[in-house]
Amino acid sequence: MTKILLILFFVLLFLLFFYSRRNKRSAQKTKIIPNYVPFLKELEFNPDISTDNWDIHKLRLEKFRRSQYKGLTFFVSSENRIYYLSKEGDKVYC
Repeated sequence: MTKILLILFFVLLFLLFFYSRRNKRSAQKTKIIPNYVPFLKELEFNPDISTDNWDIHKLRLEKFRRSQYKGLTFFVSSENRIYYLSKEGDKVYC
């Protein structure tokens, strides 16, 4: 009876060791990718990426005549006035 318990103990110990090694290998393969943050140059040359930087926003308005600032797209009219479109589609001048 004690031999059976001893064998059972070693089998359980072996399975526990094997299982823990398997989990360590799978944990090493997992990579955490940080949130995508566009580079400063990419923000400067792409007016469709929203920015919180006022200076980049002003540069993009001058260059592309449109820019996203804090999630809202601003445009420059033919009279060089800055506006955005409301939910109803109306131009709201700043």
